[in-house]
Amino acid sequence: MIAEIGHFALIIALVTSILQASVPLIATYHAGLNDYMRLAVPLQLLSAAGIIISFACLLVTFITSDFSVALVAQHSHSLKPMLYKISGSWGNHEGSLLLWCVILALYGTVFACSSRALSRTTHSRILAIHAMVSIAFLSFSLFTSNPFERLSPAPIDGQGLNPVLQDVGLALHPPTLYLGYVGLSLAFAFAVAGLLDGRIDKIWAQALKPYITAAWCALTAGIALGSWWAYYELGWGGWWFWDPVENASLMPWLAATALLHSTNVVAAKEGFRSWTVLLAILGFSLSLIGTFIVRSGLLTSVHSFASDPARGVFILGILMLAIGLPLCLYVWRGPQLAAKNTTSFMVSRETGLLINNALLLVSTAIILLGTFYPLGLEVMTGARITVGPPYFAATFSPVMGIAVFFMGIGPVLAWHRGRLSHASLLFIICGLSVGVAAIICFSLGIKPAALAGISLAIWLLASIVSDIILRLKPWRIAGLGARTLSLPAPQWGMWCAHFGMVIFLAGALGEGLYQREAIQRVQPGSVISLGPYSITFKQILSLKGANYQTQTAELALFDDEGNFLSMMMPEKRFYPAEKQVTTEAAIRSSLLGDVYAVLGDGDDDKGYTIRLYHKPLVSWIWGGAAIMVLGGAIAAFGRRRKTPLPYHEDTV
Repeated sequence: MIAEIGHFALIIALVTSILQASVPLIATYHAGLNDYMRLAVPLQLLSAAGIIISFACLLVTFITSDFSVALVAQHSHSLKPMLYKISGSWGNHEGSLLLWCVILALYGTVFACSSRALSRTTHSRILAIHAMVSIAFLSFSLFTSNPFERLSPAPIDGQGLNPVLQDVGLALHPPTLYLGYVGLSLAFAFAVAGLLDGRIDKIWAQALKPYITAAWCALTAGIALGSWWAYYELGWGGWWFWDPVENASLMPWLAATALLHSTNVVAAKEGFRSWTVLLAILGFSLSLIGTFIVRSGLLTSVHSFASDPARGVFILGILMLAIGLPLCLYVWRGPQLAAKNTTSFMVSRETGLLINNALLLVSTAIILLGTFYPLGLEVMTGARITVGPPYFAATFSPVMGIAVFFMGIGPVLAWHRGRLSHASLLFIICGLSVGVAAIICFSLGIKPAALAGISLAIWLLASIVSDIILRLKPWRIAGLGARTLSLPAPQWGMWCAHFGMVIFLAGALGEGLYQREAIQRVQPGSVISLGPYSITFKQILSLKGANYQTQTAELALFDDEGNFLSMMMPEKRFYPAEKQVTTEAAIRSSLLGDVYAVLGDGDDDKGYTIRLYHKPLVSWIWGGAAIMVLGGAIAAFGRRRKTPLPYHEDTV
């Protein structure tokens, strides 16, 4: 009965979304029907209630192990821990799609109950367009991916969730990533409504900024969680492999970063209006491309949820409509959004942001080409190739290096005309910092690639610190507190996010350029050297977990002076229900780096293969991502300005 209630609630949500997408939108074009615009908010709330009830019913079927529901039988098991029963509800195609709809509903509801500075017409149009996105995904769920299909007769037990998905990191990864993907759907709705209105202004941009920033934070956190999970769960020792599904999440993040900066220009000076609308359409389109990759079976990955071509065709149809129709509207109405007649000099914040955005889009195009080129080549010639890390290291990394360089320039310039006295002093300080660091690095014999990366990180750090000092003028004690408090939250958020990028770069450079590796066949008592460490293999233990059995290696870790540091216990787990084996790495983390151990194949007679890595500063990668998320949150939800913007005359 629970499954039927969930299915019915999903149907109600679809019908309500159809009404929301049509009635208020029509009312915005007929003066005599203006009162019907008021229906947009209650219809949004009713649709959201239906979707949330539906997802709650799905959760109940997983928690109670109702194996008469096909999805539960395929992705759960009675012995599975409760956390993974719950996460199993979205650890599959149908459930993850319903979770996508839930987050769509939550974003729509938050917007429906806020953004009061927008005119009623704009507010209603945004809700109507957002409802169209909901219609597409609700239809996808109901007609090709129904999560409530029954099995008759019901099996005694389920098949279980894929063991590599039975992890806290991956339990949190999809919801967090979807918060970012779906947040871009609201930016898409803003963009299309702005094109229909023919009005993109400061109020429009300031209403959009919190949602864009929240989506960017969620994408950053989701990508970081995914890479953290891959690092410790998959056992290959890396944190990024340029997997197609990894690429699919990175492309919307790059577009969202460009959109966030472009929206700031609209909010400040009403510049880049046409450019911002185009980026909003592009960002959501890239999130749909990511969805298409994961669910079509077109490109395979450990992250993929489905391989059903019919589902891929459905998503492709949504993608074509979401790109084609708005782009046609953009061609028609976009020229009317040309920036107002404001004079901007070559040395200005607008120029810096424009260059940075262009570099971000070039980076996105590089990833898009590297992801889909093998597929296109196979279709045209039948040849199969793999585009991997060497391609991205040669193309993506240099472009992003230039982007990091401009990250240190744009924020310190003024709108329209750069403050050359301020900027020149700052650049002199940054250049001297980089020069001193380069001399030190060169004298230590550091590799050229490392020298370039370190120089960029120091350049960005020096620009942040110099900008803070020159803005606050701490040498003037009088008024320092007032100057500090007068700076708006977005300024502090920007500094924090850019500092997070510095930390991330340090971690990526340390791990990528100075990693050590040792692979050895061992018997009890064997000692392996790994840089400043030595590891002694003790024994293999057979243990039993909640729903798995393990072979666990005992490894004693010592420093170069022979001091015992910790016992490391990498595992190979066997899951009887799923009949699968997974690798669980043992990791000793510290601020300066990780020691990473993986148990390979072997037996007591021939010995066991042990893989060991020393990864300097690797934890800084995720620490930097966390600081970037914190910076985004400060910018999105902190104090913005003392004087509120004036409302439109026709407010909701």
